[in-house]
Amino acid sequence: MAAQILDGKETARKLREVLRGEVEQWRAAGGPQPLLVAVLVGDDPASHVYVRNKERACEQVGMASRLVRLPTTTATAQLLSLLDELNQDVAVNGILVQLPLPAGIDTQCVLDAVHPTKDVDAFCPENVGLLVQGRPRFLPCTPHGVVHLLAQYDIELVGKHVVVVGRSDIVGKPLANMLVQRDIGFGPRFANATVTVCHSQSQNLPALTRSADVLVAAVGRPKLITADMVKMGAVVVDVGINRVDDHLVGDVDFEALREVASYLTPVPGGVGPLTIAMLLRNTLTACQQQHR
Repeated sequence: MAAQILDGKETARKLREVLRGEVEQWRAAGGPQPLLVAVLVGDDPASHVYVRNKERACEQVGMASRLVRLPTTTATAQLLSLLDELNQDVAVNGILVQLPLPAGIDTQCVLDAVHPTKDVDAFCPENVGLLVQGRPRFLPCTPHGVVHLLAQYDIELVGKHVVVVGRSDIVGKPLANMLVQRDIGFGPRFANATVTVCHSQSQNLPALTRSADVLVAAVGRPKLITADMVKMGAVVVDVGINRVDDHLVGDVDFEALREVASYLTPVPGGVGPLTIAMLLRNTLTACQQQHR
């Protein structure tokens, strides 16, 4: 039986409808229009596409957005000065620094400079620490999107073995931290997992991935996960997005896994749209927290 496709595009559309209603209620009660500021440094084509998509999504839910473009030659000190201005601007609710930054900029220093209450990507040390403690201010956007998608399809995680391939600070590590919590906002059925994190030094990766009830691929290597690496009936979530020739593919061999997995995300159209939707969720939350 072919895998059921986890439709992130449609799930994100429904979430945007909910967010639009919440924004309307917030503003009707006297709250300001939430404002997300994106900072784009350099000329990376993919980054330009991502920023345009985020601007469009803000408009769809009734939020305001602003884009600050800086040249590739921007120094770390200049970027830090801009972030200081945005941190102090009470009209700005969320700050997004589009990654990757050009070579020569201290990325960690820049991400650390975003004020925790405006850090809607949840990258700064304070917000990471709160997540680890199980009391997050914001949930990281892509991991949040993964869990939201699973919850929408009523795929329980409690007691399940989740294997995450990839240990990045953006997806792998925060997702693992979320899934071991007792409840991350969706109820205990969608938390309380047993989590294994695999990385480049893990031995016998196929044996580890075959042990997964839920497999999340987030490593950035095209079609790394093949059918023989997945047990029959597993849920497979593909977070990877890779350009091969003139098209996009994920970290899993999608066509091969359709006959193995019970549920499977496509690329594109899986987790990606939910990442942007969760960014909007965090921006609204930030605005509400700042105007209590």
